[in-house]
Amino acid sequence: MTAFVILPGIDGSDDVHWQSRWEQSWGDSAVRIVPASWSEPELDDWVKAVQRAYDDALGRDDDVVLVAHSLGCWAAAAWFAAAGSATAALLVAPPDTQHPGFPSDRAGTFQTVATQPLPCPSLLIASTNDPYCTTARATTFANAWKADCHLIDNAGHLNSTSNLGDWPFGQTLLNELLANLPT
Repeated sequence: MTAFVILPGIDGSDDVHWQSRWEQSWGDSAVRIVPASWSEPELDDWVKAVQRAYDDALGRDDDVVLVAHSLGCWAAAAWFAAAGSATAALLVAPPDTQHPGFPSDRAGTFQTVATQPLPCPSLLIASTNDPYCTTARATTFANAWKADCHLIDNAGHLNSTSNLGDWPFGQTLLNELLANLPT
């Protein structure tokens, strides 16, 4: 049984977000990060929240997979850069922190995260019409992180307003990532 660490984006993931639905279906196998603030995120606080959630998840299973959405992708990248290690990482819809639409007034500390290779098998999923990240930038992030990249046509920011429900296609991609892990 694999344990999952859930890393939502700014303002968290509401009840209809695919991430919350997956978390609910995984039950005790899932641990959501608990930062001091979802709406005024500070990178150091979020990285510490990832570590706490990872430690909790590791107590549940030796295989721990990070499932990050939006700003959570950058928290994951910063956690990995600080010597974090996991079995795998699913990175969905990372925002371009240099994009004019990025909320630098609320999440400016995330703009300093460098893109460097991640220490585990990873998959980045992005949409071709994400308002917070172009496909070119998403591909650049995937290449820098040494993550496989899967682009989905016209699915917005892959969040609640994308109406993905349980997002079975995302689950399929996650299952493929896990099935191809080295033994």
